Amino acid sequence: MRAMVLRHEAAGALEAADLPLPEPGPGQIRLKVSACGVCRTDLHVVDGELPDPKLPIVPGHEIVGAVEALGAGVERFEVGQRVGVPWLGFSCGTCGYCTTGRENLCGEARYTGYQIDGGYAEHCLADARYAFALPEGYSDSEAAPLLCAGLIGHRAYRMAGEAKRLGVYGFGAAAHIMIQVALWEGREVFAFTRPGDEEAQGFARGLGAAWAGASGEAPPEELDAAILFAPVGALVPEALRRTARGGTVVCAGIHMSDIPSFPYRILWEERTLRSVANLTRRDAEEFLALAPKVPVRTHTRDYPLAEANRALDDLRAGRLQGAAVLRP
Repeated sequence: MRAMVLRHEAAGALEAADLPLPEPGPGQIRLKVSACGVCRTDLHVVDGELPDPKLPIVPGHEIVGAVEALGAGVERFEVGQRVGVPWLGFSCGTCGYCTTGRENLCGEARYTGYQIDGGYAEHCLADARYAFALPEGYSDSEAAPLLCAGLIGHRAYRMAGEAKRLGVYGFGAAAHIMIQVALWEGREVFAFTRPGDEEAQGFARGLGAAWAGASGEAPPEELDAAILFAPVGALVPEALRRTARGGTVVCAGIHMSDIPSFPYRILWEERTLRSVANLTRRDAEEFLALAPKVPVRTHTRDYPLAEANRALDDLRAGRLQGAAVLRP
């Protein structure tokens, strides 16, 4: 099979390779990949910002494909069924985190496209317990971003609580999905982008943002909560300053540059600062059931598999609205 492979940590680019077709072991399924979203986490892996990936590794964890082979003991799926595979690819199932519904914090967890070969390929393997049937009404490209931008975005959104005025820093793939859910639930969204990025601000307004401006600007009203999708530590104190008493700032990324020191005064008055780590299978089940009810519509740009480096570079440079999707 053809695949795009990261061979060296912090290589910054992938290499095309011919790999053996993998055979599913017990509990596994093999997919014929039809689409794989390009996530900022993939960029962190390729650029060496996440430590100790399995090398060589096939990135990609927003995988859509058809089941083409079943390992021993798999009864959840049938050959030919369309399924999705997200970031969390394995957890132990027995530790205190797993047994209390917090498998996203499992110390033995393994992740697709990081420690498990992912979907930047024509075929991939997945643990059947960590794959999910996908809702109808979405093309393969449209479904791919739901599997991480959607799942992580929704987990972060839920952590923001009952906020009526919600700020979003970094208006990319996750934010463009999350805003649709927030508006459907009757909330106001204030979008913050890179300074001067009028295209992203227009995109946010077009999706219904009450206001859009640069990340250093003051919104017209205090925020009840803010979510940081941009991996920029300096935005943490900025968001705290814009958040009302009792508000929450949620850091939604798996990687962020260092947070600068800030005065206690902007955290005081019972503001909360918290992070999001990975996702659970329950997150996937709940969000994939919710998405068609809203209905969430994803904005995507397709790239051939061989052009994975171009897709990553477009993401790195902020040239995307919505999400990039690789099509083998």
